[in-house]
Amino acid sequence: MSITPDVKENLIKEYATKEGDTGSPEVQVAILTSRITTLTEHFKAHKKDNHSRRGLLKMVSQRRKLLDYVKAKDVERYQSLIQRLGIRR
Repeated sequence: MSITPDVKENLIKEYATKEGDTGSPEVQVAILTSRITTLTEHFKAHKKDNHSRRGLLKMVSQRRKLLDYVKAKDVERYQSLIQRLGIRR
């Protein structure tokens, strides 16, 4: 259900704003988006897994908060991030 370290490393390299960046909102949103996508696929096969569904909802709300933060700081940065990730809204 979780993402592999290789996938996480690739996401960090792709969305990092500078060298050694692992904690910027862009990287955090990219990792959360990957985890959300993985869990969404999991729920197609396991419809009654409500314990994991709660974790999914927490991840979605955390991603939303991070995106709201980026939008408040810099709208162009927000627009490019949601476009790169393919998140609608």
